[in-house]
Amino acid sequence: MKPDASMKLTTGRAAFLSLVVMTAGWVFPVHAGNYTPPEGCKLEVTVQNRGCTVSQIFRCEQDPQGHQRSAIFDENGLTYQSRIDAETRWIESNDPDTGIEDLLVEEAKDHASFSTLIETGRDDFDFWTESNTGERLHHVGHDELTGEKVTIDGIELEKTRFKLTTSSQNDEVLIEREGQQFINRAMGRFFGGVETMRDWTGQQQESNDSPVIFSFPGEDGFADTTPQFDCSEMLASWGGRKVSEPSL
Repeated sequence: MKPDASMKLTTGRAAFLSLVVMTAGWVFPVHAGNYTPPEGCKLEVTVQNRGCTVSQIFRCEQDPQGHQRSAIFDENGLTYQSRIDAETRWIESNDPDTGIEDLLVEEAKDHASFSTLIETGRDDFDFWTESNTGERLHHVGHDELTGEKVTIDGIELEKTRFKLTTSSQNDEVLIEREGQQFINRAMGRFFGGVETMRDWTGQQQESNDSPVIFSFPGEDGFADTTPQFDCSEMLASWGGRKVSEPSL
């Protein structure tokens, strides 16, 4: 399960319970343009996604080995930033819109494990996060490989199915999510897909955050912070490269 922008709880009370945390010293541009990572960090890939977002994935010298960071931009600028470890555990994240931050609680019944998913085809998780407002959230669910592989913009991805229930410290169910995502073993991370989310009021929404274009150093679109897909006007071509959206 990927702890990225889709993890944000975006309506009503949920806006104050966003699943997010930021580290001191993170400085990001909040306008469209080219992304420059913080000092000591190196941008590895820019990913244009469905759902009008673009992800900047980078690593920083000061982080433990295997950790990755991401900064996600929508039409209005920076919307989410996070850090994961080599097991794709959600270490920290931050929602610039609300200022709410969240940090992984180290003690867990069952931490997320990318290696377990790869080795067995399924990973169950049961962990807590704590926000800078003192709110504790309980996350329980699983990821499983479907056995299907797809190639998107030359990158081979494996499909996963996932389920996640997020509850308050009083065991009130706040958010239920389920759907399909992707993993790439070489990159050691998840990418978004098609999912359904329901909140405690019964409101339900469907989203598609699937990757469309991967841009590496030296390629068109690398470091671009302007999302290109499913925004106000869908662009059929981008950076001189004609693209066809994958059928998922």
